[in-house]
Amino acid sequence: MLEIISSALLILGAFFSLTGAVGLFKFPDFFTRVHAASVTDSIATILIILGLMLRSDFDLVLVKLLFILVFMLITGPAAAHALAKSARHGGLLTLAETRGNKKESED
Repeated sequence: MLEIISSALLILGAFFSLTGAVGLFKFPDFFTRVHAASVTDSIATILIILGLMLRSDFDLVLVKLLFILVFMLITGPAAAHALAKSARHGGLLTLAETRGNKKESED
């Protein structure tokens, strides 16, 4: 039973990772791309590491996977926030703001 649950978690994690990669190419602007990458990265990390935890025995490997999970859940969203904030500070506009500026310049 644990093998089935573990396999399902690993497959779902791979699926979310793939959708995040597709979002990087399909979304129109930087901020939506960062959002897609960070959200799917977090959920994919949770699912994959939980699937790996179910496959391991209760030993040092489980503890290391738990530390990796906690580290990824802290640093992933923080890195995405820092990236978006620095882009905003650098003057990068969202797609809606860019379109709004084009409409104002046409008037």
